[in-house]
Amino acid sequence: MSNASANSKPHVHGEVQGRKAGVVIASTRAAAGIYRDETGPVIIDWLTEHGFEPFPAMVVPDGEPVGAAIRALLTQQPAVVITSGGTGLSPNDRTPEMTLPLLDREIPGIMEGIRQAGMAKTPHAMLSRGHAGAAGRTFIVNLPGSPKGVMDGLSVLDPVIGHLCDQLEGGHGH
Repeated sequence: MSNASANSKPHVHGEVQGRKAGVVIASTRAAAGIYRDETGPVIIDWLTEHGFEPFPAMVVPDGEPVGAAIRALLTQQPAVVITSGGTGLSPNDRTPEMTLPLLDREIPGIMEGIRQAGMAKTPHAMLSRGHAGAAGRTFIVNLPGSPKGVMDGLSVLDPVIGHLCDQLEGGHGH
Protein backbone atom coordinates (compact mmCIF):
# COMPACT_ATOMS: atom_id res chain seq x y z
CA MET A 1 0.00 0.00 0.00
CA SER A 2 1.21 3.48 -0.74
CA ASN A 3 0.78 6.53 1.41
CA ALA A 4 -1.68 8.88 -0.23
CA SER A 5 -1.27 12.60 0.21
CA ALA A 6 -4.06 14.59 1.80
CA ASN A 7 -4.98 16.04 -1.61
CA SER A 8 -5.19 12.78 -3.54
CA LYS A 9 -8.39 10.92 -4.38
CA PRO A 10 -9.20 7.77 -2.42
CA HIS A 11 -7.88 4.56 -3.94
CA VAL A 12 -10.38 3.01 -6.31
CA HIS A 13 -9.98 -0.52 -7.66
CA GLY A 14 -9.46 -0.50 -11.40
CA GLU A 15 -7.90 1.90 -13.85
CA VAL A 16 -10.05 3.86 -16.27
CA GLN A 17 -7.31 5.93 -17.92
CA GLY A 18 -7.97 6.27 -21.63
CA ARG A 19 -11.29 4.46 -21.66
CA LYS A 20 -13.97 6.07 -23.82
CA ALA A 21 -17.24 7.32 -22.37
CA GLY A 22 -20.48 8.68 -23.78
CA VAL A 23 -23.02 11.12 -22.36
CA VAL A 24 -26.66 11.42 -23.46
CA ILE A 25 -28.80 14.27 -22.14
CA ALA A 26 -32.54 13.59 -22.48
CA SER A 27 -34.25 16.97 -22.64
CA THR A 28 -36.68 18.10 -25.30
CA ARG A 29 -36.36 21.73 -24.18
CA ALA A 30 -32.55 21.74 -24.10
CA ALA A 31 -32.41 19.98 -27.48
CA ALA A 32 -34.67 22.74 -28.87
CA GLY A 33 -32.44 25.46 -27.42
CA ILE A 34 -35.10 26.70 -24.97
CA TYR A 35 -32.64 26.42 -22.10
CA ARG A 36 -29.02 25.45 -21.60
CA ASP A 37 -28.27 21.95 -20.37
CA GLU A 38 -26.43 22.03 -17.04
CA THR A 39 -25.94 18.32 -16.40
CA GLY A 40 -23.78 17.41 -19.40
CA PRO A 41 -20.84 19.57 -18.28
CA VAL A 42 -21.02 18.08 -14.77
CA ILE A 43 -20.85 14.54 -16.18
CA ILE A 44 -18.11 15.37 -18.71
CA ASP A 45 -16.00 16.97 -15.95
CA TRP A 46 -16.47 13.94 -13.69
CA LEU A 47 -15.54 11.54 -16.47
CA THR A 48 -12.44 13.55 -17.36
CA GLU A 49 -11.38 13.82 -13.71
CA HIS A 50 -11.68 10.03 -13.47
CA GLY A 51 -9.43 9.42 -16.49
CA PHE A 52 -12.07 8.73 -19.12
CA GLU A 53 -11.94 10.23 -22.60
CA PRO A 54 -15.54 11.38 -23.10
CA PHE A 55 -17.15 11.94 -26.46
CA PRO A 56 -19.01 15.29 -26.66
CA ALA A 57 -22.33 15.16 -24.82
CA MET A 58 -25.34 14.41 -27.02
CA VAL A 59 -28.39 16.52 -26.13
CA VAL A 60 -31.50 14.90 -27.59
CA PRO A 61 -35.27 15.15 -27.16
CA ASP A 62 -36.97 12.78 -24.73
CA GLY A 63 -38.16 9.42 -26.03
CA GLU A 64 -36.83 7.40 -28.96
CA PRO A 65 -33.98 9.86 -29.72
CA VAL A 66 -32.46 8.76 -26.39
CA GLY A 67 -32.43 5.14 -27.52
CA ALA A 68 -30.97 6.11 -30.90
CA ALA A 69 -28.21 8.14 -29.21
CA ILE A 70 -27.30 5.28 -26.85
CA ARG A 71 -27.25 2.80 -29.75
CA ALA A 72 -25.01 5.16 -31.77
CA LEU A 73 -22.61 5.43 -28.84
CA LEU A 74 -22.52 1.66 -28.38
CA THR A 75 -21.10 1.31 -31.90
CA GLN A 76 -18.07 3.25 -30.62
CA GLN A 77 -17.57 0.65 -27.84
CA PRO A 78 -17.26 3.02 -24.88
CA ALA A 79 -16.61 1.64 -21.40
CA VAL A 80 -19.38 3.83 -19.98
CA VAL A 81 -22.53 5.61 -21.18
CA ILE A 82 -24.17 7.99 -18.71
CA THR A 83 -27.59 9.43 -19.40
CA SER A 84 -29.21 12.34 -17.59
CA GLY A 85 -32.90 13.17 -17.63
CA GLY A 86 -36.09 11.44 -18.60
CA THR A 87 -36.19 9.16 -15.54
CA GLY A 88 -39.24 10.65 -13.81
CA LEU A 89 -42.95 10.11 -14.24
CA SER A 90 -44.01 12.74 -16.76
CA PRO A 91 -45.46 11.36 -20.02
CA ASN A 92 -42.29 12.27 -21.95
CA ASP A 93 -39.90 10.65 -19.45
CA ARG A 94 -38.91 7.54 -21.44
CA THR A 95 -35.18 7.11 -20.80
CA PRO A 96 -35.61 3.88 -18.77
CA GLU A 97 -37.78 2.39 -21.53
CA MET A 98 -35.13 3.28 -24.11
CA THR A 99 -32.31 1.85 -21.97
CA LEU A 100 -33.67 -1.43 -20.64
CA PRO A 101 -33.90 -3.27 -24.01
CA LEU A 102 -30.21 -2.48 -24.63
CA LEU A 103 -29.01 -4.08 -21.38
CA ASP A 104 -27.76 -7.66 -21.32
CA ARG A 105 -27.63 -7.61 -17.51
CA GLU A 106 -28.99 -5.15 -14.98
CA ILE A 107 -26.90 -4.01 -12.01
CA PRO A 108 -29.66 -3.16 -9.52
CA GLY A 109 -27.34 -2.28 -6.65
CA ILE A 110 -26.12 0.79 -8.56
CA MET A 111 -29.62 2.25 -8.87
CA GLU A 112 -30.46 1.27 -5.30
CA GLY A 113 -27.41 3.24 -4.18
CA ILE A 114 -28.24 6.22 -6.38
CA ARG A 115 -31.82 6.39 -5.14
CA GLN A 116 -30.66 6.00 -1.53
CA ALA A 117 -28.12 8.82 -1.92
CA GLY A 118 -30.78 11.04 -3.47
CA MET A 119 -33.39 10.22 -0.84
CA ALA A 120 -31.01 11.44 1.86
CA LYS A 121 -31.59 14.89 0.33
CA THR A 122 -35.10 14.76 -1.17
CA PRO A 123 -37.94 12.25 -1.03
CA HIS A 124 -38.51 12.88 -4.75
CA ALA A 125 -35.49 10.69 -5.52
CA MET A 126 -37.62 7.61 -4.90
CA LEU A 127 -39.60 8.52 -8.03
CA SER A 128 -36.60 7.93 -10.30
CA ARG A 129 -37.11 4.96 -12.63
CA GLY A 130 -33.58 4.78 -13.97
CA HIS A 131 -31.68 1.60 -14.81
CA ALA A 132 -28.04 0.58 -14.60
CA GLY A 133 -26.50 -2.37 -16.33
CA ALA A 134 -24.21 -3.85 -18.92
CA ALA A 135 -24.65 -3.78 -22.68
CA GLY A 136 -21.86 -6.09 -23.70
CA ARG A 137 -18.75 -4.55 -22.15
CA THR A 138 -20.34 -1.11 -21.75
CA PHE A 139 -21.78 0.10 -18.45
CA ILE A 140 -24.93 2.22 -18.92
CA VAL A 141 -26.53 4.23 -16.12
CA ASN A 142 -29.54 6.57 -16.09
CA LEU A 143 -29.07 9.59 -13.82
CA PRO A 144 -31.67 12.22 -12.92
CA GLY A 145 -32.01 15.41 -14.95
CA SER A 146 -30.90 17.88 -12.26
CA PRO A 147 -27.29 18.86 -11.56
CA LYS A 148 -27.68 17.93 -7.87
CA GLY A 149 -29.20 14.56 -8.77
CA VAL A 150 -26.37 13.94 -11.21
CA MET A 151 -23.76 14.78 -8.56
CA ASP A 152 -25.45 12.41 -6.10
CA GLY A 153 -25.42 9.64 -8.69
CA LEU A 154 -21.81 10.22 -9.65
CA SER A 155 -20.78 10.12 -5.98
CA VAL A 156 -22.26 6.60 -5.81
CA LEU A 157 -20.19 5.58 -8.84
CA ASP A 158 -16.94 7.06 -7.46
CA PRO A 159 -15.76 4.05 -5.45
CA VAL A 160 -16.80 1.38 -7.97
CA ILE A 161 -16.42 2.73 -11.51
CA GLY A 162 -12.90 1.43 -12.13
CA HIS A 163 -13.60 -2.04 -10.75
CA LEU A 164 -16.91 -2.15 -12.60
CA CYS A 165 -15.19 -1.38 -15.93
CA ASP A 166 -12.50 -3.97 -15.20
CA GLN A 167 -15.16 -6.60 -14.51
CA LEU A 168 -17.02 -5.84 -17.73
CA GLU A 169 -13.78 -6.18 -19.68
CA GLY A 170 -13.29 -9.66 -18.25
CA GLY A 171 -11.21 -8.91 -15.15
CA HIS A 172 -11.61 -11.19 -12.17
CA GLY A 173 -10.18 -9.05 -9.35
CA HIS A 174 -12.11 -8.77 -6.12
